[in-house]
Amino acid sequence: MFYAGLLVDYLKNYMKTRLTYRSDFWMEVLSDLLFNGLNLFFLLVVFLHTASIGDWNQHQILFIYGYFMVPYGLFITFFNLWGFTERYIVKGEMDRILTRPAYNLIQLMLENMDPSSLFSALTGFVIMVYSWSQLGLGLTWYDPIVFVLLVLGSIMIYGGIYIFFTALSFFSDSPTGILPLLWNLQNYGRYPVTIYNRILSILLTWILPFGFVGFYPAAYFLDRANWGAFALLTPVVGMVFLFVGLSVWNYGVKLYRGAGS
Repeated sequence: MFYAGLLVDYLKNYMKTRLTYRSDFWMEVLSDLLFNGLNLFFLLVVFLHTASIGDWNQHQILFIYGYFMVPYGLFITFFNLWGFTERYIVKGEMDRILTRPAYNLIQLMLENMDPSSLFSALTGFVIMVYSWSQLGLGLTWYDPIVFVLLVLGSIMIYGGIYIFFTALSFFSDSPTGILPLLWNLQNYGRYPVTIYNRILSILLTWILPFGFVGFYPAAYFLDRANWGAFALLTPVVGMVFLFVGLSVWNYGVKLYRGAGS
């Protein structure tokens, strides 16, 4: 209840700020939608020249892309720490965070959350529904439950990976520069892993498992006979990577000694 109350308070402050500058809020939402629209347009252009990518047709690729956007939109809403090193380590704002009673990482997530990114998740869900109707996929009573579990697993994977690499800032006074690379690499998850070579497939499955934030969970619904069991590993992989990320983060916080001079 304590953290739920914090979430509500931060959301209230966020809305008060955004209502003061409404144009900025809607411009941010529009820019996110345009960015996703350009990615979608790129996919449609590709299918003007080919009937399939690997063994996957247009609507299947759109379904995978739609799923990819759902956990990504939810993740980026609550984890927006791209400038963590500069703001919290170099400028010393981490000192302020550590003097408060709430868990430090949750505080950071709440004061940097970006609810406008929820529109990306909503757009992805709409794309999924459209593709689902075009593919004529069946729906069982437990599919919505599985969908929620898979999305939660994908969010945990995002969280674990990005928390891990953000935590490296505690071990260095300079930005690592790895987060932009991760952001580019994660986009490989919106395409079928089967179209990549073996090395990249292993990388996206077990080392930096961005295949579980897009392709594998989506494949559960597209080709349950071949991918269903494997896709259900998504929550397990998510818990493992989140545990590792939080462990490194907590260790880094213990090493933190302030901004210094």
